[in-house]
Amino acid sequence: MATLRTEAETRDLLALVQWLSPAFPVGSYAFSHGLEQAVAAGDVRDAPAFAAWLGTIVLHGSGWCDAVLVSLAHRGSHSAAELAALSSALAAGSERWRETAEQGAAFLKATNALLDTAYPPMPLPVAVGVQARRLSLPTETVVGLYLQAFTGNLATIAARIVPLGQTAAQRCLAGLAPEISGLAGRAAIAGLDDLASGAFRGDLAAMVHETLDVRLFQS
Repeated sequence: MATLRTEAETRDLLALVQWLSPAFPVGSYAFSHGLEQAVAAGDVRDAPAFAAWLGTIVLHGSGWCDAVLVSLAHRGSHSAAELAALSSALAAGSERWRETAEQGAAFLKATNALLDTAYPPMPLPVAVGVQARRLSLPTETVVGLYLQAFTGNLATIAARIVPLGQTAAQRCLAGLAPEISGLAGRAAIAGLDDLASGAFRGDLAAMVHETLDVRLFQS
């Protein structure tokens, strides 16, 4: 029985990795989460600046909020509709809202087809948490892989537009691994009262990006 259970968990882990991979059709490559504006403003010029920017976003900004929302949705402690409305309300500006709404809708379109479910569109962290209920994985694992996918996408973008190069970008991502692991553990037991964001400069960059003259990304 232990072998069968391990095999089932492995299959479920592979399914989640597939859902959160760059190859999954959610269009994450089109969204920089305000990083493009931060680069244009000179806030992110090199690897240390990018590492600091990314760490702030993940630990104190939208990364933490998304982690809590994924956790709450996965644990089923609140309705998906309630969490979807809250996730939309937490978006700092129209582009941040479009980023989470469009990716969430695309994610559910694909996973509904794969799992024969019929969830309506909802923001990405809620969508991932809800669908991951079907997998035999702990909440901490679901949250951790969600954050890894989020930061990995931004590292890929930073490699091109700062520019950092692939090795420097991956070094920044690897350096954040202990923080992501710890954050995933905290988020796995978090409640609504734990939602908070303090990455104000990152949020402002996301808003100012709406007026950037030449844009490669949608956020």
